[in-house]
Amino acid sequence: METSPPRSGLNKNLLLLHFTVVIWGFTGTLGKLITLTAVDLVWYRVLIAALSLFIYFKFSNTSFRVSRTHLIQFVLNGALVGAHWILFFASIKLSTVAVSLVCLSSITLFTAIFEPLIKKKPGSRLEILAGLLIITGIIMIFKFETQYTKGIIAGLCSAIAASLFAIINSRLIKHHQAKVIAFYELSGAWIWISIFTLTTGGFAHFPVPGIADAGYLLLLGTVCTSVAYVAGVHVMRELSAFRVALITNLEPVYGILIAFVFFGDLNKMTPGFWAGAGVILSTILLYPLVQKRLQRR
Repeated sequence: METSPPRSGLNKNLLLLHFTVVIWGFTGTLGKLITLTAVDLVWYRVLIAALSLFIYFKFSNTSFRVSRTHLIQFVLNGALVGAHWILFFASIKLSTVAVSLVCLSSITLFTAIFEPLIKKKPGSRLEILAGLLIITGIIMIFKFETQYTKGIIAGLCSAIAASLFAIINSRLIKHHQAKVIAFYELSGAWIWISIFTLTTGGFAHFPVPGIADAGYLLLLGTVCTSVAYVAGVHVMRELSAFRVALITNLEPVYGILIAFVFFGDLNKMTPGFWAGAGVILSTILLYPLVQKRLQRR
């Protein structure tokens, strides 16, 4: 059961999370603009993000020492972070930004399933219902957007990874600062991706980004990753993993609008896509209202 922090602190965290989600809304568009493969893109992204945090620690004289146990936990969780982003960008390149972002909304469903199991607490019927409605919307999209099947599958797998590392972070944040967790998890993601690239012979033909890609990667790695990641982890001190996942699901709203400005993605979508997306987004928006009314009763 989620604790009840002071109202001012709760509102501050909610505003910070919404602001973070707006920043994340640009991630899909940047991923589409960058010409690198999903693995190469994420390798550069987490490297830039980890380096920017390391520079911050050095210039601010901030200690980022942790115990060996927590270090191992952070690095292992970094594997989920890396997998989430690789699958997300792979989904974008296999479909469209809009399809990938809507699939990412299934984080709510997976969090409703996994959080009670991992934290060994009773499940919420309302959360399960919200999750089932979201999966209904995803099934509708599957039915009408068959040309994007591979992209949809990658998007759903990305959501599973995101759900798991968010739940784990909601426990780790009780012991360390968000920026410290972010630094080690992003570094961990870079290590795991480097090992994967090395074992598959990818470094033999590793691409050097051009000027445009380098600019997009710098923006993606600093503002959309290190800054947004720290903020996203920070709010978990007061908000449950499910509530964070629910608000994070507003990312498709911002991301789809941004993608339309750059690519006109909305013109590619069928009525079936919009019906499924409508079910998902309506569930996200109505959930907190229903929850509040039930609490009053």
